Amino acid sequence: MTYYFTKTTDLPFDEAVARTRETLQAEGFGIITEVDIAATFKKKIGVDFRPYIILGACNPKAAHEALGFEDKVGLMLPCNVIVQALASGGSEVAAIDPVASMAAIDNADLKAKAGEIGESLKRAVNAI
Repeated sequence: MTYYFTKTTDLPFDEAVARTRETLQAEGFGIITEVDIAATFKKKIGVDFRPYIILGACNPKAAHEALGFEDKVGLMLPCNVIVQALASGGSEVAAIDPVASMAAIDNADLKAKAGEIGESLKRAVNAI
């Protein structure tokens, strides 16, 4: 079992980021964190890196339910989604599989919720 869902696209990086935001929103997710890896590497360690962004996607209703099932699950929130530029000029979008990330937690209700969220993330990625 892999720990992520992925899709490559011919979209340039900026367009892929915009499209990812749209498809996540259509599935009920908001972006609550954003990390520009290329800018961070340049600023902190002086290294050039390909365009690469981490979007912290959160479905507030699902997060509230998950925290009701397991109060420490916030350690694994939000669901990270990456967009990175490819040498071909296209982009890759990948999202964490919440089922894989929650596998260490022995809670059937949480695993069921993770499955639902995983299906939403998979639909968002596939819609790009």
